Amino acid sequence: MVVDSVNSAQSASSSSSSSSPAATVGYDDFLQLLIAQMRNQDPTSPTDMSQYMSQFAQLSSVEQAIQTNTKLDTLLSSSALSQADSLIGHTASFTSENGEANTGVITAVYITQSGAVATLDNGVQVALGPGLTIS
Repeated sequence: MVVDSVNSAQSASSSSSSSSPAATVGYDDFLQLLIAQMRNQDPTSPTDMSQYMSQFAQLSSVEQAIQTNTKLDTLLSSSALSQADSLIGHTASFTSENGEANTGVITAVYITQSGAVATLDNGVQVALGPGLTIS
């Protein structure tokens, strides 16, 4: 089945906003596709309505999972920042990759995709993780 009118409308809207996030299908997009599919189906063998409802239920389930993941990411980031805040002013000791012992007072902590990173008073930045002693 070819659905040119929906495809051209989607490509026109995506080309006009180049800074938009990755393309996702929401409820409005799904309903447009559903209507286009119903208009273009073979009248001699129409699609069963249960298939449409199944597709809608799957879309709803995926969208709820995405929203749950987004909220969980926000909660984890908030928790990490709260824990990081409690480390400021403490002394961190660790051994660098070349075997040097380093010690310094934590002056700042920031969160990256790979975890928390502490900035010491001597300018050294160290990832919070195994091998780091905080006192």
